[in-house]
Amino acid sequence: MVPDRRGPDVTTENVDRHYLRMPHSERGMVVGLFGGSFNPPHQGHALVAEIAIKRLGLDQLWWMVTPGNPLKSRNQLAPLAERITESERVAADPRVKVTAFEQTLGTSYTANTLARVKARNPHVHFIWIMGADSLQSFHKWQKWQEIARTFPIAVIDRPGATLSFLSSKMARTFDFARVDEDDARVLWKKRAPAWTFIHGPRSGLSSTAIRNGSSHSDAE
Repeated sequence: MVPDRRGPDVTTENVDRHYLRMPHSERGMVVGLFGGSFNPPHQGHALVAEIAIKRLGLDQLWWMVTPGNPLKSRNQLAPLAERITESERVAADPRVKVTAFEQTLGTSYTANTLARVKARNPHVHFIWIMGADSLQSFHKWQKWQEIARTFPIAVIDRPGATLSFLSSKMARTFDFARVDEDDARVLWKKRAPAWTFIHGPRSGLSSTAIRNGSSHSDAE
């Protein structure tokens, strides 16, 4: 997920309407929010979701397929409906809820999206999930400190990005709020800002490499 994701070339044509609504959740649930363009989704994404569900004790993980990334070219961006379909194929765990509700929220920034999610679900415990490869540039996102103060954050290790939790501006700024990895399962109880870095199996799969006709890359 990135700062500003909307664009005139993104349509909801051929998208089942239920994907454009926020998934249902129950009071007291612990829900992970995992966003990205997923262009295309692959087993590396599924591994991040699997690790997050297991290590954070999630009841659900919302796999949020975003309209697109304005920091990258849209020339190779697959239609939203196609990315949703492929995400459903890759994300086999029933606790994963593939959704594209951001397309109809009317928000332009991640911080605003999270504020809307929080307002609509005041009795649900949310954790923002991100791959470590996104941590290095997180401070470039619009209102990135506001994002960090909205929900606890779990950063999942990715190839070539293991040391980003030490060198990134986000990690340095919120060093005081870092939660030990051994306490990841109770991260949802922490008041934001709170974040943890979770090590585990890493997949070298990359959406960029897949689009370019390869299968592996050091980073997305």
